Amino acid sequence: MSLVLLDSKQRPQSDAIATQTPAATLSVQDASRGVWLGDDSATRTRPGRYAYTVSIIVVSFNTCKLLRECLQSLLEECARTEDLTAEILVVDNTSGDGSPEMVEREFCGRSGVPVRLFQSEINLGFGAANNFAIEKARGRYLLLVNSDAFLHPGALRLAVKHMDDHPRTALGGGRLVGRDGSWQPSGRCFHTILRDAFVLSGLSARFPHSRIFGAPDRTWADQSLPADVDWVPGAFFIMRREALEKTGLFDPRFFLYYEETDLCRRVKAAGYAVSYWPDVVVTHIGGESGRQLKSLNRSKSVSRVELWRMRSTLLYYRKHHGWQARMALWLELLIYTLRQMRNKGSNDPARSARADQASTLGSMMRQAWRETNGGRISPPVPW
Repeated sequence: MSLVLLDSKQRPQSDAIATQTPAATLSVQDASRGVWLGDDSATRTRPGRYAYTVSIIVVSFNTCKLLRECLQSLLEECARTEDLTAEILVVDNTSGDGSPEMVEREFCGRSGVPVRLFQSEINLGFGAANNFAIEKARGRYLLLVNSDAFLHPGALRLAVKHMDDHPRTALGGGRLVGRDGSWQPSGRCFHTILRDAFVLSGLSARFPHSRIFGAPDRTWADQSLPADVDWVPGAFFIMRREALEKTGLFDPRFFLYYEETDLCRRVKAAGYAVSYWPDVVVTHIGGESGRQLKSLNRSKSVSRVELWRMRSTLLYYRKHHGWQARMALWLELLIYTLRQMRNKGSNDPARSARADQASTLGSMMRQAWRETNGGRISPPVPW
């Protein structure tokens, strides 16, 4: 597999990357530098003399229109922040919608902010793609931005200022909102079997202001106040290099979902803080559609993404909670079975559809258990 680098200062060249999947670990090797990205102990950044204040990393997969809007907003924000210097690195995970061609044509070498494009021949997943870009980044801080996320004016300056003012903070996130300004979960608590049960059963949604049932997404908290939290979503994710020196980068066994949760857990275990800043506002489109998982039968792509979520759930529990991975399996199977029993046989088409969906979800969870060997191995990429 190879990645191709295109930027405003050099002609196209090839960076050789080899992928392997020994046992439970997917590793990505940058053969040009001999740097391995995979297990926590081997993944290390190399701080030195930084060329920029911040390196902004965007991983994209078939999001051409949103990616264009995202990059335009980033360049506008960089222009508003004259006291900071920045570079933008785009990693394209084998898009088939013309995304890399668009970036090369419209952004590489077109502004004072260098835009560097990396094209992968396979979909590396979120974590591994970001790992590669982080090793190439030349900024003091590392800012990950989803291609469906758009910074509000001042967000970049404030994020950097907060990191400067709080050296104990290793990772920081902002207030995520939808297109309509509605709040999205932005500072969350770590997963536990009990908290997952609250979410799956609907108790978290029914009692959002309860400190117990609202714990998973901290819906009970005043979202206008900054706070140290367990983890922040990867839609907007600023990182301190020195912390990554101790913890390593993303574990690429998590193809999608839980990769930022896992990294935040390791960061906090190393003695650093993870912070939520409400004055750093970011519009996030994915959060709007992600909350509405409707008919799995209607969309194969939705089914596939839900399967990825289940695989990562099992990998996360096995890694951090051992035998509780089986409890995570039992919990979801119990919820889906009860939901199916409640709605099966109804003459109401909507209830009948919910029964079918519950049956499908149960089958997918069993499939995820088999494919990960109970959370012990990660299937070969791309998932």
